[in-house]
Amino acid sequence: MPSLIHLPRHQVLGPLSPAGQRPGADCGDPQLHTLPVDAGGTAQIGIWECAPGGWPVVDRPNTETCYVISGRATLIDEETGNAIEISAGDFVILPPGWTGRWDITETLRKAYSIF
Repeated sequence: MPSLIHLPRHQVLGPLSPAGQRPGADCGDPQLHTLPVDAGGTAQIGIWECAPGGWPVVDRPNTETCYVISGRATLIDEETGNAIEISAGDFVILPPGWTGRWDITETLRKAYSIF
């Protein structure tokens, strides 16, 4: 039987492990820091942080949900052309097939799940 997973505040807000530059970055130096959580299934879950920079996303293969803990970014949806500013407290769902762009303007930290 799976057990409860709890990340105390000091882990959510504390230092994360360096994970290098965001693959596919085409501007800035979006260095990543992560705290992946083993949830015992196929989902990817954890805390993710990225320094300013940008990259395209083409035909996303899965669904990502994220809750922004701190920072700022602009997400541009290629289909609609809409630019959406996100910041602390925002909740975002990126569905399979989504194509667009991330531009981090202030180091962004989010809690995420990818299915």
